[in-house]
Amino acid sequence: MTDPDRRFPPPPGQHLRSPVTQRALRVQDQVLVAARAFLRQEGCIELPTPVVGPVTDPGVRGAKQLDVSLYGHRYKLMTSAILYKQASLTATSRLFCVAANLRAEPPETADTARHLVEFNQIDVELAHVSRSDAQELLERLVVHVVNHVTDVCTSDLTALGRDPANLVSLLDEPFETLTHREAVTRLHDLQHTQDLHAEISWSGEALLSQKAAGPFFITHYPRGSRGFYDRQDPDERDVLRNFDLLAPGGFGELASGGEREHDYTRVVTKMRETGENPAKYRWYLDVLRDGIPPSSGFGLGLERLTRFITGLDYLWQTTAYPKVPGQLGT
Repeated sequence: MTDPDRRFPPPPGQHLRSPVTQRALRVQDQVLVAARAFLRQEGCIELPTPVVGPVTDPGVRGAKQLDVSLYGHRYKLMTSAILYKQASLTATSRLFCVAANLRAEPPETADTARHLVEFNQIDVELAHVSRSDAQELLERLVVHVVNHVTDVCTSDLTALGRDPANLVSLLDEPFETLTHREAVTRLHDLQHTQDLHAEISWSGEALLSQKAAGPFFITHYPRGSRGFYDRQDPDERDVLRNFDLLAPGGFGELASGGEREHDYTRVVTKMRETGENPAKYRWYLDVLRDGIPPSSGFGLGLERLTRFITGLDYLWQTTAYPKVPGQLGT
């Protein structure tokens, strides 16, 4: 599906003048229009989150966090809004944001066609809802966005080689749900090596995605494979109450989410189990100690969803100023 000669973007002026870029940005604009309208209809308020803070999400799958010096102190650039989304539930019970993220991804991820150093997520957090509730909302959000974009961006999608009718047909059936164990079994049946107790590899995700007839969820990732904020399943202590959403056609992961740990003692215990120093997370733990509601939520990649809708080969084609792993961006 991808052309190895185009792994990296052209110079900024050439990229911005490209009709492909311009069409992708128009599509992405309508993705945001549709997502904001849908989430407000669902009772969420838009609450922007910080881009710099004393700590950030540690569960970023091999990527390194980036530091910045502020007033003599080392602060982190946000890899994800998760900690701030949870804390913000003390102010409102349903929220979303379009959050900027920065991750120093390993240079080899440039070969996946779906990693950027700088990207955006449509982040959602909902108090007093379960994982299945969050999955159901995410599914309806994706279907709503695709239906809206195919209605208003027909000419742009057609010019990019994406048939709007075929795209909509991929969402005709309810999204399939596989447990992590079932996904691993499916990979083994496809002669793909995958550890039952680890994250599914990028190549494994791509293979499952290529074989799928439509978007699908993977749930119940093994304990220890994600951050301290993902809640353990009370009935199966070795798995988490979380999920990923993958797109068909080899486009891979679109979103991650799940139920959150919100009990102070459990979170501190999980921090220590994963090698995190609780003292670094003082502000967050203070909020937990004072009490926050149980919640579920997700982060939906804006550029990844745009790439799936447009059918483009590379994630960098969906952003105006791409920063590809292993390269200095604009």
